[in-house]
Amino acid sequence: MLDRRGSLDVETLLKLVLGLIAVLLVIEIVETLLSGLAWLLGPFVVIVQLAIAVLIVLWLLDRL
Repeated sequence: MLDRRGSLDVETLLKLVLGLIAVLLVIEIVETLLSGLAWLLGPFVVIVQLAIAVLIVLWLLDRL
């Protein structure tokens, strides 16, 4: 039985780690933008959520 652990090249592992860090940074930026948007909308967030729920229900019932 051959041991296949450690068969990744260092460059491949580095690309993987850098890609994960890039994804983490993008998620942080999107979270910051969305929190700013949520603060701007304030009390209208509940109305937007209800509107989205109604649209989903209407779409599921083939009323759209």
